[in-house]
Amino acid sequence: MTEPIVPLRRPGRWVAAAVLAVLAAMAVSFVVTTPALRLDLVAGYLFERSIMRGLLLTVELTALAMLAGAVLGTGLAIMRLSDNPLLRWVAAAYVWLFRGTPILVQLLFWFFLGAVMPRISLGVPFGPEFFSTPVNVLITPFTAAILGLGLNEAAYMAEIVRAGIGSVDHGQREAAEALGMRPALVYRRVILPQAARVIVPPTANETISMLKLTSLVLVIGLPDLLTSAQLIYGRNFQQIPLLIVASLWYLVLTTLLTVAQSRLERRFGGRS
Repeated sequence: MTEPIVPLRRPGRWVAAAVLAVLAAMAVSFVVTTPALRLDLVAGYLFERSIMRGLLLTVELTALAMLAGAVLGTGLAIMRLSDNPLLRWVAAAYVWLFRGTPILVQLLFWFFLGAVMPRISLGVPFGPEFFSTPVNVLITPFTAAILGLGLNEAAYMAEIVRAGIGSVDHGQREAAEALGMRPALVYRRVILPQAARVIVPPTANETISMLKLTSLVLVIGLPDLLTSAQLIYGRNFQQIPLLIVASLWYLVLTTLLTVAQSRLERRFGGRS
């Protein structure tokens, strides 16, 4: 007669659960019983008009910067895998430059570009100009933010896409080329769809990181979510309640992106 299976006792789990429960209760007690947090102000400013405008600008910056980064990063990844050494060198130099300098510096560089280049002109060298415009007219604070965030993101996306393309068996490309497909069609129809399983998860993480990186645009005067909160507490001196408002909206957006990431991973991973 077989002996009954006795589960192994794990008292450490119960101790850890008890400690976490106590810490959670202390956190809730602190939030509820601390008048300085001004939860009434948090609720009052959560849907305030300038906060909503800042929230929309944050979402817009995130979407446009990720779109620019994904498109340019894909091109850079293909260049790095090219048989042409010049293309490989240019792509590698781009990644080296934009990953090696702080994104805050890059934002400020594009914002102050007009100080060293008053005008942008197109034409024949040492000849007539066909187009000329002041840099400060062409590169507004919004444009500077997209350039700074998007060009920086392209360097990271290039490495992500390159890793995804490298995960596809080389025989897939050879088979497609044997069928007479052109290189561009091979990438679009064969390689990139298969590489998506490797590309999608880190790209979703990059999107979540980009959402929070948009808060850096406060240095160039764009009224994003965090800047809008700062402008309000600069008037009423309620720093903590307004920072809580901004944090709650960042948490909401991050949660939505995390849910979307999970669904994309299940789809591209072949899971239901």
